[in-house]
Amino acid sequence: MLFRSLFRDDDEAKGRYPRSRIDAAIERAVDGTDSRLRLLSGYRKRLLEPVVAALDHAVALVDALSEPLVATRERYPEEHRLAAVFASSESMLEQLGRDLTLRNFLAGPGRYANEVTTLLRAEKIEKHILGRDLVDGQMRRDVPQIAVSFAGHHIVDPSENEVETRCLLKQRAFDQVVTLALSRIASAQEKRADLARQRDLLRRKLAALERGDLSFDPPQAGFPDQRSLVSELERITRQLHRLGTEDKVLRVHLDMVAEVLMDAARQLWSRDISLHLDAMNIQRQPRDPSARRIILRELHTAQGRPTILLLLRLAPSDLPPPEDFLTAAERYLRR
Repeated sequence: MLFRSLFRDDDEAKGRYPRSRIDAAIERAVDGTDSRLRLLSGYRKRLLEPVVAALDHAVALVDALSEPLVATRERYPEEHRLAAVFASSESMLEQLGRDLTLRNFLAGPGRYANEVTTLLRAEKIEKHILGRDLVDGQMRRDVPQIAVSFAGHHIVDPSENEVETRCLLKQRAFDQVVTLALSRIASAQEKRADLARQRDLLRRKLAALERGDLSFDPPQAGFPDQRSLVSELERITRQLHRLGTEDKVLRVHLDMVAEVLMDAARQLWSRDISLHLDAMNIQRQPRDPSARRIILRELHTAQGRPTILLLLRLAPSDLPPPEDFLTAAERYLRR
């Protein structure tokens, strides 16, 4: 299956992929952006180096993730990253147990799994609040503070072992870059259509002006004259040319895909962020006795908001049984 074939646990060093795997990645990039690119001669050659660069970046991105955290009740109190991202050990297991992706995995290919490795994604939210705090030896109210919380928890690519999960995540990272290339093409198409409408309108105005058909009234102040219309028409035509005329648009799209893949490191990247939080997830100064230093991995894309990444290892037997519809409805109504 192509989705699982680009990355395997027997991969060697970056850049040393079998040619068959590179060809599969090229075809995946074409399918994910504009399948008409296959009409161009030499499209594989044009995408060869960019695709290898994107594969390399996907490998590096996932290899940079730390070892999985063991998500159990016993480990929760001593693992500050879990304590920061989840309100309690019970809510952690409840949220994981309700995750649809994990439930589908455990009901299907992972139904006999004793252990699951998966990626957790969550959004970090910072909120300015007024709270109680010790100031100059005195307890005060309405002290400005920053509370950190995490929302939108969801599971990505669960499997029965870490190696398989990392392979799936590398595929996902590559696909994410391809999606960004598709977004660039879609944006260019939208802009091209808008410019084409403007060009056609200007052409009609210019033709009417040349025929003297616009009006019997004398020209009004601010109404474009022929020279202004011609200048604007030329400007729009140049923009359309840069975006690709109808006979060259596929070549422009191919270049866009190649550029985004080659630039994968600036399209999709991650970094460690350091937080100093107390037990209530309030930001503290590093030297504050209540501060716990927490290092989290944050994923960024050229589009969209950053998200926190945590590799987890969990036991399905620790998860609460799935809720029936009535229980889920009651829980929702109690919010």
